[in-house]
Amino acid sequence: MNAIETTILSIILMIGLGYFLKRIDFLSQKDIDPFNKIVMYILLPCMIFNALYSADLSLIPKLGILPFVVLASSIVTGTISYIILKQLKLDDKKLWSVLVTVMIANTGFMGYPVNLGIFGQTGFLRAIFCDIATLAIFLLLSFVLALKFGGTVKTAVRKIAFFPSLWAVILGILFNWFNIPIGPVLVNTVNYLGQGAIPLIMIALGLSIDFSALSRSKAMIAFTSVMKLAFFPAVALFVANFLGLVSLEHTVSVVEAAMPSGMMSLLLAITYNLDFELTSDCILINTVISLITLPAIIMLL
Repeated sequence: MNAIETTILSIILMIGLGYFLKRIDFLSQKDIDPFNKIVMYILLPCMIFNALYSADLSLIPKLGILPFVVLASSIVTGTISYIILKQLKLDDKKLWSVLVTVMIANTGFMGYPVNLGIFGQTGFLRAIFCDIATLAIFLLLSFVLALKFGGTVKTAVRKIAFFPSLWAVILGILFNWFNIPIGPVLVNTVNYLGQGAIPLIMIALGLSIDFSALSRSKAMIAFTSVMKLAFFPAVALFVANFLGLVSLEHTVSVVEAAMPSGMMSLLLAITYNLDFELTSDCILINTVISLITLPAIIMLL
């Protein structure tokens, strides 16, 4: 069994464990929120900081181009999706509820464990740089939705400014660059906490699975799944080839683009009072579908 099969099967088992624990009422859907808060505010930032604190920063000029692959793919996919959805004459709230799921990839929660498992720390480092594009897209959509649905630009900026993963990237690079020691105890603590991120993410994903979404929103689920899981990575492949990326930079950037819709799109849907149930349905089902499409794309690469 190769690294791809091992990693994907491990992820499926952890997600399956979460779903099983929900089915036997050991955990419930209400546990998703505290799980996600622990991951987002503690475990994932520790995981990112740990990787960047020990990384070879001479690679930054080489890796700095990676966010543009995901960013360009998101904008192209979002633009084409917008045109199609406009032709379907959806109301604005439903249109943007679907559009955010198409444009925001799960480059962090799903992308990190996949790339770490298959490509190791070198792949994980490249995934972190790809994830910077997702933060940029989140900021762009926050501005657009704030202007369109009555929010404020100040609120949108505040959400990004206090986003824990962003500070983990900044502090990880700064502490590494200036060779600031944090001591063996803190190094071990950050490392242990970071190692807890992946299993907790996967169990939370399992808890969130709800197959009744298929009957509620099947047309939009089909649309978002095609655009996010097929069209988006196809655009990324073209962009990566156009930019002349090779080796792991090429592979990781396309794999990150092939991730399912990110949970940050649900945050936008809730914040701006969109049809967040529709957004949630699209995210959950194309996450399940991605367990089939991701291995296929990785093996093709």
